[in-house]
Amino acid sequence: MAAGTATRIYPFMPGGAADGTKLASGAVVLSDLTDRPRFGLKGGGSAAWLAAQGVKLPAVNRIGDHRGMRVLRLGNEDILLLAEDAAETLAQINTGWQAATVPKGYSSWREEGWAWMRLSGPDLAKAMSGLCALDLRPQKFGVDDIAQTRVGHIEAVTFRSPTGFDILFDITASAYFARAVAAMAGHIEEHRG
Repeated sequence: MAAGTATRIYPFMPGGAADGTKLASGAVVLSDLTDRPRFGLKGGGSAAWLAAQGVKLPAVNRIGDHRGMRVLRLGNEDILLLAEDAAETLAQINTGWQAATVPKGYSSWREEGWAWMRLSGPDLAKAMSGLCALDLRPQKFGVDDIAQTRVGHIEAVTFRSPTGFDILFDITASAYFARAVAAMAGHIEEHRG
Protein backbone atom coordinates (compact mmCIF):
# COMPACT_ATOMS: atom_id res chain seq x y z
CA MET A 1 0.00 0.00 0.00
CA ALA A 2 1.30 3.44 -0.89
CA ALA A 3 2.31 5.76 1.92
CA GLY A 4 -0.55 7.93 3.05
CA THR A 5 -3.23 5.65 1.57
CA ALA A 6 -6.10 5.19 3.98
CA THR A 7 -7.74 1.82 4.43
CA ARG A 8 -11.49 1.77 4.86
CA ILE A 9 -12.87 -0.19 7.75
CA TYR A 10 -16.20 -1.87 7.05
CA PRO A 11 -18.69 -3.02 9.70
CA PHE A 12 -17.66 -6.67 10.11
CA MET A 13 -13.91 -5.98 9.94
CA PRO A 14 -11.90 -5.75 13.17
CA GLY A 15 -12.68 -2.33 14.59
CA GLY A 16 -15.83 -1.96 12.51
CA ALA A 17 -19.24 -1.10 13.94
CA ALA A 18 -20.46 -4.72 13.63
CA ASP A 19 -17.19 -6.35 14.72
CA GLY A 20 -17.97 -9.53 16.63
CA THR A 21 -21.36 -10.07 14.96
CA LYS A 22 -21.44 -13.64 13.64
CA LEU A 23 -22.31 -14.26 9.99
CA ALA A 24 -24.54 -17.29 9.42
CA SER A 25 -22.77 -20.38 8.13
CA GLY A 26 -23.91 -23.92 7.45
CA ALA A 27 -27.14 -24.57 5.54
CA VAL A 28 -27.57 -20.77 5.22
CA VAL A 29 -24.38 -18.81 4.55
CA LEU A 30 -24.03 -15.04 4.80
CA SER A 31 -20.88 -13.58 3.22
CA ASP A 32 -19.72 -9.99 3.48
CA LEU A 33 -18.62 -8.40 0.18
CA THR A 34 -18.75 -4.82 1.46
CA ASP A 35 -15.03 -4.28 0.87
CA ARG A 36 -15.37 -5.15 -2.85
CA PRO A 37 -15.15 -2.31 -5.39
CA ARG A 38 -18.32 -0.60 -6.55
CA PHE A 39 -19.32 2.80 -7.85
CA GLY A 40 -22.73 4.39 -8.18
CA LEU A 41 -23.84 7.31 -10.32
CA LYS A 42 -27.09 9.21 -10.07
CA GLY A 43 -28.71 12.24 -11.62
CA GLY A 44 -28.85 13.92 -14.99
CA GLY A 45 -26.11 12.85 -17.37
CA SER A 46 -25.21 9.61 -15.56
CA ALA A 47 -26.62 7.23 -18.17
CA ALA A 48 -25.35 9.25 -21.14
CA TRP A 49 -21.86 9.55 -19.66
CA LEU A 50 -21.60 5.80 -18.96
CA ALA A 51 -22.95 4.97 -22.43
CA ALA A 52 -20.32 7.27 -23.96
CA GLN A 53 -17.67 5.19 -22.15
CA GLY A 54 -18.97 2.07 -23.89
CA VAL A 55 -20.99 0.77 -20.95
CA LYS A 56 -24.10 -0.92 -22.35
CA LEU A 57 -26.91 -0.03 -19.97
CA PRO A 58 -29.71 -2.50 -19.28
CA ALA A 59 -33.35 -1.54 -18.77
CA VAL A 60 -34.41 -0.26 -15.34
CA ASN A 61 -34.40 -3.01 -12.69
CA ARG A 62 -32.25 -5.22 -14.87
CA ILE A 63 -28.57 -6.23 -14.79
CA GLY A 64 -26.03 -5.99 -17.58
CA ASP A 65 -22.35 -6.76 -17.88
CA HIS A 66 -19.38 -4.60 -18.86
CA ARG A 67 -15.90 -6.11 -18.96
CA GLY A 68 -16.48 -8.31 -15.91
CA MET A 69 -18.52 -5.80 -13.93
CA ARG A 70 -22.20 -6.14 -13.15
CA VAL A 71 -24.16 -3.07 -14.23
CA LEU A 72 -27.31 -2.57 -12.12
CA ARG A 73 -29.81 -0.06 -13.47
CA LEU A 74 -31.83 1.02 -10.43
CA GLY A 75 -33.51 3.94 -12.23
CA ASN A 76 -33.21 5.89 -15.47
CA GLU A 77 -30.31 7.90 -14.03
CA ASP A 78 -29.34 5.63 -11.11
CA ILE A 79 -26.69 3.07 -12.04
CA LEU A 80 -24.49 0.91 -9.82
CA LEU A 81 -21.34 -0.81 -11.05
CA LEU A 82 -20.21 -3.85 -9.04
CA ALA A 83 -16.66 -5.01 -9.67
CA GLU A 84 -16.21 -8.08 -7.52
CA ASP A 85 -13.55 -9.40 -9.93
CA ALA A 86 -12.99 -6.34 -12.15
CA ALA A 87 -11.42 -3.69 -9.91
CA GLU A 88 -9.15 -2.35 -12.65
CA THR A 89 -12.05 -1.80 -15.05
CA LEU A 90 -13.98 0.03 -12.35
CA ALA A 91 -10.95 2.14 -11.45
CA GLN A 92 -10.62 3.23 -15.10
CA ILE A 93 -14.26 4.28 -15.24
CA ASN A 94 -14.04 6.09 -11.91
CA THR A 95 -10.88 7.95 -12.99
CA GLY A 96 -12.53 8.97 -16.26
CA TRP A 97 -15.63 10.13 -14.40
CA GLN A 98 -13.55 12.20 -11.96
CA ALA A 99 -11.77 13.93 -14.87
CA ALA A 100 -14.88 14.51 -17.01
CA THR A 101 -16.20 18.05 -17.35
CA VAL A 102 -19.36 17.20 -19.31
CA PRO A 103 -22.65 16.41 -17.52
CA LYS A 104 -21.94 13.15 -15.74
CA GLY A 105 -24.34 12.93 -12.79
CA TYR A 106 -22.97 12.68 -9.29
CA SER A 107 -21.55 9.93 -7.11
CA SER A 108 -24.23 8.21 -5.06
CA TRP A 109 -21.57 7.03 -2.56
CA ARG A 110 -22.67 3.39 -2.84
CA GLU A 111 -19.12 2.25 -2.06
CA GLU A 112 -19.35 3.89 1.36
CA GLY A 113 -23.04 4.00 2.16
CA TRP A 114 -24.18 0.49 1.22
CA ALA A 115 -23.30 -2.92 2.62
CA TRP A 116 -22.97 -5.72 0.06
CA MET A 117 -23.84 -9.17 1.36
CA ARG A 118 -24.30 -12.56 -0.32
CA LEU A 119 -26.73 -15.18 0.93
CA SER A 120 -26.11 -18.77 -0.20
CA GLY A 121 -26.22 -22.35 1.02
CA PRO A 122 -28.46 -25.41 0.62
CA ASP A 123 -31.36 -23.75 2.51
CA LEU A 124 -31.12 -20.52 0.49
CA ALA A 125 -34.64 -20.78 -0.99
CA LYS A 126 -36.21 -21.30 2.44
CA ALA A 127 -34.19 -18.44 3.93
CA MET A 128 -35.09 -15.98 1.17
CA SER A 129 -38.77 -16.91 1.32
CA GLY A 130 -38.70 -16.08 5.04
CA LEU A 131 -36.67 -12.88 4.64
CA CYS A 132 -38.43 -11.41 1.59
CA ALA A 133 -42.11 -11.33 0.65
CA LEU A 134 -41.43 -11.42 -3.10
CA ASP A 135 -41.60 -14.64 -5.10
CA LEU A 136 -37.92 -15.08 -5.93
CA ARG A 137 -38.19 -18.57 -7.44
CA PRO A 138 -36.16 -18.88 -10.68
CA GLN A 139 -39.28 -19.12 -12.86
CA LYS A 140 -40.53 -15.78 -11.44
CA PHE A 141 -37.28 -13.88 -10.79
CA GLY A 142 -34.60 -14.28 -13.44
CA VAL A 143 -30.82 -13.96 -13.33
CA ASP A 144 -30.92 -10.43 -14.77
CA ASP A 145 -33.75 -9.13 -12.55
CA ILE A 146 -33.36 -6.66 -9.70
CA ALA A 147 -35.81 -6.32 -6.82
CA GLN A 148 -35.90 -3.10 -4.84
CA THR A 149 -37.81 -4.33 -1.81
CA ARG A 150 -37.44 -5.31 1.84
CA VAL A 151 -35.13 -8.17 2.82
CA GLY A 152 -34.76 -9.06 6.48
CA HIS A 153 -37.04 -6.12 7.40
CA ILE A 154 -34.82 -3.49 5.76
CA GLU A 155 -34.99 -1.62 2.44
CA ALA A 156 -32.67 -3.41 0.05
CA VAL A 157 -31.73 -4.18 -3.52
CA THR A 158 -31.43 -7.89 -4.28
CA PHE A 159 -30.53 -9.98 -7.31
CA ARG A 160 -29.23 -13.44 -8.13
CA SER A 161 -25.50 -14.10 -7.98
CA PRO A 162 -23.85 -17.28 -9.29
CA THR A 163 -24.12 -18.89 -5.84
CA GLY A 164 -27.17 -17.26 -4.29
CA PHE A 165 -28.56 -13.77 -3.78
CA ASP A 166 -26.63 -10.54 -3.40
CA ILE A 167 -28.25 -7.98 -1.12
CA LEU A 168 -27.32 -4.28 -0.94
CA PHE A 169 -28.62 -2.04 1.83
CA ASP A 170 -27.75 0.87 4.12
CA ILE A 171 -24.44 -0.01 5.74
CA THR A 172 -25.66 1.11 9.17
CA ALA A 173 -28.05 -1.89 9.23
CA SER A 174 -25.24 -4.46 8.81
CA ALA A 175 -25.37 -6.03 12.28
CA TYR A 176 -29.19 -5.99 12.28
CA PHE A 177 -29.28 -7.76 8.92
CA ALA A 178 -26.76 -10.38 10.04
CA ARG A 179 -28.88 -11.08 13.13
CA ALA A 180 -32.06 -11.35 11.01
CA VAL A 181 -30.39 -13.90 8.73
CA ALA A 182 -29.02 -15.85 11.71
CA ALA A 183 -32.50 -15.94 13.28
CA MET A 184 -34.00 -17.21 10.01
CA ALA A 185 -31.28 -19.86 9.69
CA GLY A 186 -31.97 -20.96 13.26
CA HIS A 187 -35.71 -21.13 12.59
CA ILE A 188 -35.12 -23.29 9.50
CA GLU A 189 -32.81 -25.60 11.45
CA GLU A 190 -35.35 -25.97 14.30
CA HIS A 191 -38.11 -26.97 11.87
CA ARG A 192 -36.04 -29.33 9.75
CA GLY A 193 -37.73 -32.64 9.54
